[in-house]
Amino acid sequence: MKPYFTTETIIAPIDIYPIKKADFSVWFADQTDHDKNWLTAMGFSVDSNKVGLIPNQHGKLAKVIYPVEHFDGLWQLAGLPAQLPAGIYQLQGLTTQQYELAACGWGLAIYKFTRYKTPKNGQAAVLYLPKTVNIDAVETQIDATNLVRDLINTPAEHMGPADLATAADIIAKQFGVDIKHIIGDELLKNNFPAIHAVGRGSKKAPQLIDMTWGDPTHPKITLVGKGVCFDTGGYDLKTASGMRLMKKDMGGAAQALGLAQWIMTSKLPIRLRVIIGAVENMVSGDAYRPGDIIPTRKGLNIEIGNTDAEGRVVLSDCLALACEDKPDMIIDFATLTGAGKIGLGPDIPSLFSNNDEVAKQLVTISMQCDDLVWQIPLYKPYREYIDSSFADISNDSSSPYAGAMTAALFLNEFVDTQIPWVHFDIMGWNMKTRAGRPEGGEAMGMRAVYYYLQNKCKLV
Repeated sequence: MKPYFTTETIIAPIDIYPIKKADFSVWFADQTDHDKNWLTAMGFSVDSNKVGLIPNQHGKLAKVIYPVEHFDGLWQLAGLPAQLPAGIYQLQGLTTQQYELAACGWGLAIYKFTRYKTPKNGQAAVLYLPKTVNIDAVETQIDATNLVRDLINTPAEHMGPADLATAADIIAKQFGVDIKHIIGDELLKNNFPAIHAVGRGSKKAPQLIDMTWGDPTHPKITLVGKGVCFDTGGYDLKTASGMRLMKKDMGGAAQALGLAQWIMTSKLPIRLRVIIGAVENMVSGDAYRPGDIIPTRKGLNIEIGNTDAEGRVVLSDCLALACEDKPDMIIDFATLTGAGKIGLGPDIPSLFSNNDEVAKQLVTISMQCDDLVWQIPLYKPYREYIDSSFADISNDSSSPYAGAMTAALFLNEFVDTQIPWVHFDIMGWNMKTRAGRPEGGEAMGMRAVYYYLQNKCKLV
């Protein structure tokens, strides 16, 4: 069990009372004079999102008051751990489902990336979990999310293609997954020329990671992740500020691995495959150039209009491979475009799909599980923006508009129309710390996909 959870009842936990803001005045009127006087003296405000710490007659913390909008959101109580002194706490007035949501938010809020920081002494607040809570399900979700965070937060010096492959190997060993790696010039021999072209300019060899798990008779779900471990932009070089966060450009691969771990730990009845193209997009004498025409696994030739639009080139080979065994669904994750973040902001992934019914279900589930995604159409008339005079397709749009959409339309060319396909264009990064979501790498859309697949499995 995580150190910030306990099921021990030897020590009486300190009670936390989440109070709906709309009900606070009624609740307050019903409290003892001691509690009312203390909260008033402390300047407690229901609108501040700050805890109210109430001592007993001996000066020891006796209860905690925390105002919330409602009890059913993952993040509603995630602001608690950072405001509490060390101790053991229990939540009052919640249903089992609400308690599980709160516990998950609590655990996600505790996360810190400390690989490169000197450890500091001190204890975190510990949440008591009653027996009615499904502790395994809570911790599995936290572990999957924190794996994504750890992988993204690790700098490119220690998270190159081989390091990303090692992370996949660790998961494979844990779950008995069949895994293979195709590395360096072996990519050319095995017909992955697009992955090779993007990654050949780095001293860290590009590679394809291919994992398979589960009963072959179960529905076949393939996850594809963009694993650009660092993106300089290539010869179309990024600015210094544009390059600063490019260690996160493997966020799609991190999310595919985190979701895979969650699925396998939960033993969902799925035949799971994970495909990752792991590369660095660097500048060197062997790096690919603007104007180059790159062959792909599917047989289409790509004109390189911009070497900084490398993710879609890598994914072209991955998606072509994903289609070859005719899965029931392909889901890809990629930190693909700045345009997607301009359109929806950094917190909401863009969702594109060749199946509107699947997309609608995912959007609905995303709203229910506090992991909002939003569908953008694959508007076919914009396909002409990525026409090429010299090749089958260009990786760069001729228009400054609809950048996320033209990137998705590019990927759509490499997916069989008969296979339901969903593409998530994600930020993969919290720009600032909020309750439960520390600044840094983040899983986005992963919970929505997990619960969609979980529901799908129940219907089979």
